[in-house]
Amino acid sequence: MVQALFGSSPIQAPSGDRLVSKVVGAAIASLFKRSDHIEANVRAEPVAKLLQGSVDGFDFIGKGMLMYNGLRIAVMELYLEAVAIDFSAIFSGKVKLRQPTMAVMRVVLTQEDLTESFNTPFIVDKLQRLQYQGEPLKFQKTQMEVNPDNTLGFQSQIRIGDSRSLTCVDFCAQVEVQKRRHIQFVNVQYNGDQEAINLGKAMIDHVNNLLDLDKFALEGTQLRVDRMRIQNQSLIFYGSAQINQFPQGKRG
Repeated sequence: MVQALFGSSPIQAPSGDRLVSKVVGAAIASLFKRSDHIEANVRAEPVAKLLQGSVDGFDFIGKGMLMYNGLRIAVMELYLEAVAIDFSAIFSGKVKLRQPTMAVMRVVLTQEDLTESFNTPFIVDKLQRLQYQGEPLKFQKTQMEVNPDNTLGFQSQIRIGDSRSLTCVDFCAQVEVQKRRHIQFVNVQYNGDQEAINLGKAMIDHVNNLLDLDKFALEGTQLRVDRMRIQNQSLIFYGSAQINQFPQGKRG
């Protein structure tokens, strides 16, 4: 499991577990609008344990995933031990947990993922709930950059109220995880004139209140981050996921 978590070798599913692995992989794929690659491996030894719904472990690797809300994930890895499932549901193409379970998690977000995500209606709508000096805001052409000094850069053109001019907000910040669930921009360095700086400060307060993992988790799951790394223009999160029930995917 450790090699799979930090390496790149593919997961090979034992032949006796292929049916369950295929159903679980398809069920996870249905949670995303699109994915480049999804690989699932259910482990049970002996395989007869599956008839009682007992699974020794479950490994999942997904790459190039697009969520239905528009958020992008470059890589997601989940590793579970001792899972109890309703085996009868497998034959109808569903995954049902008989009891909650915990998973070790690794998630990678590239610079491109962050930029695309911050321009989706899902995120833009949340950003535009901020009012500045009593005026609504309109965001456009937001760019995110993962810098060599391990800071995250943010640039966006913002229209304040009915103004014809755009205010260019530009700042760099360190990123840290607080209380295992809050992603926060800290030690912020602002660029631009005083209006851009003031708007940037208001934005930071607003964004830091938004970045609660519980607001982005799939139904029936709870995410917690223990460690974060910045590497190769990507944010890498290591943590755990409590899965109370298997999320239901969208159809069509």
